[in-house]
Amino acid sequence: MLRVFKFHENRVSELRFEPDDLRQALPQAGWIDVLDPTETEREQLEQYLRTELPESDDVEEIEASARYFVDGAGIHVHSLFLGQSEGRHTTVTVAFILQPDRLISLREEDSPDFRLLRMRARRGQVEAGSSREFLISIFEQKVENLADTLEDIHKELEQVSEMVLEESEGNLEEAIGELARLENSNGKVRLCLMDTQRSISFLQKHQRYSSEQSETAREIMRDVDTLMSHTTFLFDKINFLMDAAQGFINIEQNQVIKIFSIAAVVFLPPTMVASIYGMNFEFFPELHWRLGYLWALVLMVISGILPYWYFKRKGWL
Repeated sequence: MLRVFKFHENRVSELRFEPDDLRQALPQAGWIDVLDPTETEREQLEQYLRTELPESDDVEEIEASARYFVDGAGIHVHSLFLGQSEGRHTTVTVAFILQPDRLISLREEDSPDFRLLRMRARRGQVEAGSSREFLISIFEQKVENLADTLEDIHKELEQVSEMVLEESEGNLEEAIGELARLENSNGKVRLCLMDTQRSISFLQKHQRYSSEQSETAREIMRDVDTLMSHTTFLFDKINFLMDAAQGFINIEQNQVIKIFSIAAVVFLPPTMVASIYGMNFEFFPELHWRLGYLWALVLMVISGILPYWYFKRKGWL
């Protein structure tokens, strides 16, 4: 799917066109947003731009030389954006091609950042007069959304913390599952922040920005540094709660084992007495004793009470 936007009066607005009119819309484009393009769309765009669009395998490369480079088509930046699938955060790699008069973004999956960006553009809320200024605005919005995600993670972590540390009947197994999910989300956010640092640094080296745009880039870098510290704090808190939850689970398991151990010790002497009087020897002193059965019962009860009383007195129970 191709969406085309133009820069007009320092605003980004979407161009509406029929699929057959793509060639007429492209010359007006300031931003070409390409989402999982068909072969026809890819061919038309490559013919107009006179360059090959990166394939999905190329976009997913992790080497810096494959993610940040300059060639005849323009400045290439492959950046990670936060996505979501089945209730869990994922990362979506977006390939940007920055040219003097346009910006091309290519990705295989949609991202909340771009859905928000398109919605704001349709409402006339995105300010940009050039492709390079618009790319900086994209990274600025990306960092703002990552900050919001970290706030959400922190709020969810507070709820899990209450479940682990304050609720006496909290589901610790469920809490560990939630902590694992939050740890994964926090890791994805940190990865996107680190990638943003590299992307902004690369753009600053290969682009001449105005003083205002340069200040915006520096503010983004400062925000990223602050958010990186916050992710470290969240990692520490998640690890603490994970250790606490596992410790409480071990205590509960030890309590169960303790009960079984006490039961084994208490019932051991009565079992021994019953075993003795269950032997089938021909000459047994109490065999014909009228009170033998009662005697054995009383002896078993006393032999069971004595160990329990002794352990209780020692403070072992």
